[in-house]
Amino acid sequence: MTSPGGFPRGIGRPATGALLAAGYTDLTQLDGMAEEDLLRMHGVGPKAVAVLREALAERGLSLR
Repeated sequence: MTSPGGFPRGIGRPATGALLAAGYTDLTQLDGMAEEDLLRMHGVGPKAVAVLREALAERGLSLR
């Protein structure tokens, strides 16, 4: 299930808000992004990164 912006609901509202505030509007825009860069965003933690990693893998995409 996805939240506004097409991000998995499992990442939580703070992480979704952080991604949207940073200009990311779709999960596919995160393809190739460094996990460290995601973790630097206020509201994005290890759990959110793990959920994003899994959601990207389901689409044949990945983080660095």
